[in-house]
Amino acid sequence: MNLLQKIASLFIRSADDQGFWIYIRCNRCGEKLRARVDLMTDLTVRYGEGGGGDVYFTRKTLIGSNLCFQPIEATLTFDLRRQLIDKQVTGGEFITKEEFEAQE
Repeated sequence: MNLLQKIASLFIRSADDQGFWIYIRCNRCGEKLRARVDLMTDLTVRYGEGGGGDVYFTRKTLIGSNLCFQPIEATLTFDLRRQLIDKQVTGGEFITKEEFEAQE
């Protein structure tokens, strides 16, 4: 790594530092899906609606590659430090990374 690359690495965060992965299994066909949420660009601020505090949220719609083509919608809510505080899914269920990577 040359000197300019070392200097640049001090100021540029890697994409993995800003990512949050979700893993979901389709309710209809059982296909495992994953999606990446970029914590710097994918989040929308929601200002104290309903008397609550300010939060970030995002909505992801996933469609698998099997023949089922059922849209699965995940809604994620983050606090102001971009830490996950709530998650909901329609058309599927959240699974762990280990379940996603497990062979069937």
